[in-house]
Amino acid sequence: MEKIIQQGAEAIIYLKNNKIIKHRIKKSYRRPELDTKLRKSRTKSESKIINKLQEIIPVPKILDTDEKNYKISMQYLNGKKLSDNLEKLNHKEIAKQIGENLTVLHNQDIIHGDLTTSNMILLNNQIYFIDFGLGFHSHKIEDKAVDLHLIKQALESKHHTISEQTFKIILKNYKPENSKLIIERISVIEKRGRYKDKH
Repeated sequence: MEKIIQQGAEAIIYLKNNKIIKHRIKKSYRRPELDTKLRKSRTKSESKIINKLQEIIPVPKILDTDEKNYKISMQYLNGKKLSDNLEKLNHKEIAKQIGENLTVLHNQDIIHGDLTTSNMILLNNQIYFIDFGLGFHSHKIEDKAVDLHLIKQALESKHHTISEQTFKIILKNYKPENSKLIIERISVIEKRGRYKDKH
């Protein structure tokens, strides 16, 4: 029995036999050979990143990677998605954990790439980061600041009543190498965004 949980631009995510299956779908607008290459490399890359993080922060366990069919099977986290529940939960404790998880992530030079409350699940009082489909390795200050900028934007748009306080607590607990430079870079990214909006 399969149940589709999410249908995104890149992949279909479904629940089967109490496992999550992420299947990267074919893109008709891409040249077939490029499409195959991208789907294969992104499947492999996401699986590698999650496997690397497994020992150090809460992420779903990878059960199987099928590069040929562009599928990753992973542990089903039957918890609460933060995007739907943050206001009803202990958002201060959650913000602290987000800052701590992100510290570990960035000290490993791993960028999440889509860091929003939709990609975080609370289970057994732990915050799990999920969906590393846009994840990559980088030591750049800019890339790490973009992760912070994304979570700030997600909080402002989905959780505006608690966004300011929550983000402050995230930053207070965010302590990777060069954290000061990374946090300072957020305002540069924001200015650039505002400039783009005007033109």
